[in-house]
Amino acid sequence: MDRTTQLTARPTELAGSLRTTGSPPRPGPRETVRPERDVYDPVGTATGKPHVRAARVLEDNWTGTSTVPSRGLYPHQWSWDSAFIAIGLRHLSPLRAQTELETLLDAQWADGRVPHIVFNPSVPLDAYFPSPDFWRSSTAGRAAGAPRTVQTSGIVQPPVHALAAWLVHRADPGLSRARGFLSRVYPRLAAWHRYLLHRRDLGGGGLASVVHPWEQGMDNSPAWDAPLSRIAPAPARSFRRADLDHGAPEDRPTDLDYGRYVRLAADYRDRGYADGGVTRRTSVDGGFAVEDPSVDGGFAVEDPSFNALLIASEHALARIAHELGATGTARHARAERLTAALVDRLWDPAEGLFFCRDVRGGALVPERTVSGLIPLLLPALPRDVAAALVRTLHGPHFGLGGATRLVPSYDLLGGAFDPHRYWRGPAWFNTGWLVERGLRTHGERARADALRTELLRTALATDFAEYVDPYTGEACGTLGFSWTAALTLDLLHRRPGHGVSPGGADTFDSSDKGGGRR
Repeated sequence: MDRTTQLTARPTELAGSLRTTGSPPRPGPRETVRPERDVYDPVGTATGKPHVRAARVLEDNWTGTSTVPSRGLYPHQWSWDSAFIAIGLRHLSPLRAQTELETLLDAQWADGRVPHIVFNPSVPLDAYFPSPDFWRSSTAGRAAGAPRTVQTSGIVQPPVHALAAWLVHRADPGLSRARGFLSRVYPRLAAWHRYLLHRRDLGGGGLASVVHPWEQGMDNSPAWDAPLSRIAPAPARSFRRADLDHGAPEDRPTDLDYGRYVRLAADYRDRGYADGGVTRRTSVDGGFAVEDPSVDGGFAVEDPSFNALLIASEHALARIAHELGATGTARHARAERLTAALVDRLWDPAEGLFFCRDVRGGALVPERTVSGLIPLLLPALPRDVAAALVRTLHGPHFGLGGATRLVPSYDLLGGAFDPHRYWRGPAWFNTGWLVERGLRTHGERARADALRTELLRTALATDFAEYVDPYTGEACGTLGFSWTAALTLDLLHRRPGHGVSPGGADTFDSSDKGGGRR
């Protein structure tokens, strides 16, 4: 029996290896977790089964303490990747899903930030750029409390982690309670949210800002073009793009964009990863502008997807607090206040979409991207806003269910649309998964079921591609991508036709109700 078969074998076949007493020890920062010690499979073990194929991807990308997005292109641990991966892993091994999040949070900085990359010291420096010697986290990040025992980047990624932690707990509450999983991760997740809500409220309106396109996760989105145009790119000779060793240049960000990413990251590093405050003044658009052009290197953006995921995770933190004996009321109230701020600052009723706000310039960025659809995930979104988002999703700019099979990352009618170039048009599986949950959250079951079907069909047909052409489903980027496989597992375990609990109380899926394994 190989390791993938062990990972997906039926409980009756592994009765002797499943835990029977007590709590398994918490894995240390570099201790290997044997996935077959806590596994199950509700479907079967034939190697052609979709869940077995997905499990094999996760097994191949497992390092012993975490899961890389892909062995070649992304050989380290990425922050929001690990959150999505844990959501899928919970269906195979709740223990391994917990370990995935614990490993990431072990690299948290003292100021609360969760870095977007945790570097594997066994990977050669030239395998990925920017490498640890570029970020210099333990020295440049000393004042911000960077860890000394592990090398990380200095920027962050979207805060999906509390939502992932809650869903992982629900997969096996008994194991979670025995290991003290939530009681250990809750203070770290709370510190992470404090960092974003206080240190990153650069616009003064209550929302978190990103200070680099990589932080939002949609690296080369056209929404960044205007804010990035102020940034002088780093000289091409000052870095080597390792990503082009594994991906076609026409699918990747341009050299000009990449030079600007490097410049922003280097400037942030050279400021000791300090997050500057802003002096506020009212703009004609009702937002705020930064008077000091040196603040955050000239790049600070309030993004709808980043903040929607922060709000969703605040709801999840409230559920975690309640599980640990607190009321969680204050966190639910904060999530509702943030939802109101999101609508107030980033919603455009005339366009039926949320837009990014350029904090330095003060205005909304007039580019329609999938980020503007992700707030559909939020249970307290006003009914008229949710209805407008559904219309926009299925209208001419995104074309879901008509022109496109999956949700494109950018406006089909936009001047910068490219069906193959990274976040400038292709469909991604994590954003599709979020939109699918959002449709279910607001009672759009038939539309959610149709999207679920296409996500599963495309993931399997492309061997779990990183992203795809939204029209044809043609694979782009690398294959065997971990979050594609993980979210495929999650969709396979959520039966079509199901909705959500009232008000998203179970964050946000009624099929996740207690009792653990189904």
